[in-house]
Amino acid sequence: MAKFELKLPKMGESVAEATITSWLKEVGDTVELDEAVLEIATDKVDSEVPSEVDGVLIEKFFNVDDVVQVGQVIAVIETDGEDADEDTALKENENETVKAVEQVEQSISEAKETTTTVTPLVSGEGRFYSPLVKNIAKKENVSQDELDGIVGSGKDGRVTKNDILEYIANKASDDNNKIAPVEKVQNISNKTIEKPKTVSAPVVSSGEDEIIEMTRMGKLIAHHMVESVQTSAHVQSFIEADVTNIWNWRKKVKDSFMKREGEKLTFTPIFMEAIAKALRDHPMMNISLQGDTIIKKKNINLGMAAALPDGNLIVPVIKNADQLNLVGMTKQVNDLANRARLNQLKPDDIQGGTYTVTNVGTFGSIMGTPIINQPQVGILALGAIRKVPAVIETPEGDFIGIRYKMFMSHSYDHRVINGALGGMFVKAVKDYLEAWDSHREI
Repeated sequence: MAKFELKLPKMGESVAEATITSWLKEVGDTVELDEAVLEIATDKVDSEVPSEVDGVLIEKFFNVDDVVQVGQVIAVIETDGEDADEDTALKENENETVKAVEQVEQSISEAKETTTTVTPLVSGEGRFYSPLVKNIAKKENVSQDELDGIVGSGKDGRVTKNDILEYIANKASDDNNKIAPVEKVQNISNKTIEKPKTVSAPVVSSGEDEIIEMTRMGKLIAHHMVESVQTSAHVQSFIEADVTNIWNWRKKVKDSFMKREGEKLTFTPIFMEAIAKALRDHPMMNISLQGDTIIKKKNINLGMAAALPDGNLIVPVIKNADQLNLVGMTKQVNDLANRARLNQLKPDDIQGGTYTVTNVGTFGSIMGTPIINQPQVGILALGAIRKVPAVIETPEGDFIGIRYKMFMSHSYDHRVINGALGGMFVKAVKDYLEAWDSHREI
């Protein structure tokens, strides 16, 4: 008999954990391949965790409402046959051992290089400096006189790593290059700094008020939004697009499209097509930022904010959106929106997004300032389409006419996206929409 470890699968770039909402199998139950074992929930989607093998559930490591990290073992399933997991584990251990030996050898080699290239310095007063301190001093351009002037906190007054790093930090912020008193530094380093405890304010309400507890998903979404605002420097650009040609074209073809494809043609896939083209034209909008590293995405995967039955929003992803024609885009949009409304989205449906679109016009808003969906760097809000009087320019002159127009609000991360790129991108979307061919065939 063999034992298979069922682990919490990866469910998206920004999803690190999930809450167990129910167990569908109990210890002793038979489990078939791809059969759901338990249900889980994240701030993005509720889903099932299927079994990867046939067997019997013999152990569960978590209870309902427990929070599990991605990759953690949730349960053990006993299967027939040889213990493939054990062989795999042995191979992994062997590989890890080899890597560990290589790392140790590399560390020894680097240590030898450091020892041979940097000789510990003894000043005129017989003061000893370790190779590490000497290397730091050389790298940060700390002179011999400066080094001799640092009051060491180590044994026999030696300068430690912390001493020189503290000196360098003070030097950078102090034009007079004054050295902070060692006693003060020592007092800070030797004390345990306690974080203030967060005390929840008591709920104050009158007898007629209704107190509503936030849902688990609502709390997670709130945390995700606050974290995004604290992470990215949000900047917005706004632009108005004339979508009269699109309005009239869709009105003309939507019935025949429905008969032929069995799909409702909405404005969303039309807008998605234009946005995918604009991202292809401006690939530096299709990036993510991790620390100080920019990751330029190869695929254009459009996130599409969709409403859930409880009023929360979820962002399913249209993969390789720039490679879809309008029929394919329509089918993808309708499928994801329908399954979102029915709570039938799978973890893979919300993974891999590179840019997000939200249609605030659905709720009657003419514009909005959406919050970036981390770790992406941009999000576009589509406002309501309005019938308005407008100046129309023609070769024969200008005149007033009735046009269908909409505002688009582009929020982007100003840490990596400047105003020029942010503005040019949303202008490209406008140009694609206004250049719509009224005689286009589907």
